[in-house]
Amino acid sequence: MYINYNLNHNYQTARIISTYTADVSGVCSALFELGGMSVIHDASGCNSTYNTHDEPRWYDFDSMVFLSGISEMEAIMGNDEKLIHDVISAAEQLSPKFIALAGTPIPMMVGTDFKAIASVIEKQTGIPCMGIPTNGMHTYVQGVSMAMQTLAEKFVTESMPKTKKISVNLLGVTPLDFSLNGSVQHMHDLLNQNQIEVVSCWCMGDSLENLKLAPSAHVNLVVSYAGIGAAEYLAKKFGIPYLIARPYGKAFSSEIIRAIRNLSDYPKNQKNLQNSVLCRNQEIPGNPEIIMIGEGISSESLARAIERETGKTVGTIIATEYDTNFLSENARIARDEAELIPILKNPDLKYLIADPLYQPICPKSVKFIRLGHEGFSGRIYHDLMPDLTEDLHWILNQL
Repeated sequence: MYINYNLNHNYQTARIISTYTADVSGVCSALFELGGMSVIHDASGCNSTYNTHDEPRWYDFDSMVFLSGISEMEAIMGNDEKLIHDVISAAEQLSPKFIALAGTPIPMMVGTDFKAIASVIEKQTGIPCMGIPTNGMHTYVQGVSMAMQTLAEKFVTESMPKTKKISVNLLGVTPLDFSLNGSVQHMHDLLNQNQIEVVSCWCMGDSLENLKLAPSAHVNLVVSYAGIGAAEYLAKKFGIPYLIARPYGKAFSSEIIRAIRNLSDYPKNQKNLQNSVLCRNQEIPGNPEIIMIGEGISSESLARAIERETGKTVGTIIATEYDTNFLSENARIARDEAELIPILKNPDLKYLIADPLYQPICPKSVKFIRLGHEGFSGRIYHDLMPDLTEDLHWILNQL
C-alpha cells in the first residue's frame, strides 16, 4: 500500500527535479519522419529546445521543422495573416506531404484558432494541413497523442482487407520513450519471430504511406500512452481491438504475444475493444519494495515484467498524462515534487528505478537504480537507456 498524505502544497512547481518534454515537442517528434512540415507557432526558443534537447534524430535525419517567429505586436494584434502567408510560402517551395501547426503558450493566451488556420492553408495550397492546439503546458505524451490521433483521422479513412498473417500496428513509438537504442527494431524482430507481422509503426522508422495501411492489421499494440488516441480512433472507425502493453523481458513479452493471438480472433460484435496485460500477479504480496517513476505504459509494463522475473512487488508512479481507468494496483499518478516526495517515504521501499534527474529526491535509505528517459533528461544519460525488450539483466543485476 502507498501511504496517503493530506498535503497543502502548491503543485506544478519544480524546485529540485526537471520537467518532461513539452507537448509541442511531442507533436514534432511524432511527425518527424513522415515527410511533412511541422510549424511551431512561437516567438523564439521552442524550436531550439526541441532540436537541441528533445530530438536525438536531428543530426542524422532531415526533417522540416520551422518556427513562425511571432512578434510581440503580432501577438497583441492577432495577425494570423502573416503566419498563413509564411506557411504557404514555405510549402510552395518545399512541397511537404502535409503541414502541421502546433501551439505554445503565447498563441494559447491570445486564443489562436489553429484548426481554422489549418483549414485556410489547406484550401489555398491543396496540401493536407492539421491544426494541433498544443500550448506548451502539458508533457510530450499529450502532444504525441494529439498528433497521432489527428494523423489517423486525416489519413486513415478507408477500410481494407486484413493481412493473411496475424498482424499489428505499433502505436505510441517515438524516441522520447524508446530512445535510439535498438528497442524499436527489437520489438519488430520479436513479433516477426513469433509470426506476427508489423503493418505500421506509429511513428518511428516508418512512412506516411505505410501508416495508411493500418486498417489491415488485426490488433493495435499500444506501447506508450501517447498511442491511446490513435488506438481509440482505429477501434471506433474500423473495429480494431487494442492491447495496452510494452514488451519487456521474456516472460512478459510472451504474455503479450499470446494476448495478440487471442485478440486477432476478436468477435466483430464485441463492444469492449480495449484490453491490457498490465494486471499484477495476485500471488505477489501487495506492498511494493520497488517503485518505478516514468511514463505510464512503459513503467507499468516494466513493473509487471520485473514482478514476473523476481517475484518482488513493484509499484509505479506515473509522472505524465494517464487515464486513471488504466491504473493497476500499486500504481498512482504523481506529477510534482510535493506529491512525489511523501510517496517515496514509504518505509517498505528498498529500490527506486527512475531517470537520474530524480535521484535528488530519493531517500538515502533507498537504493537508486538509474534508468535514463529521453523524454525527461534528453540525451544526457543516453548510456543509461538500455534495450530491455527481452533481457532484463541490466536491471535485475542491480536488485
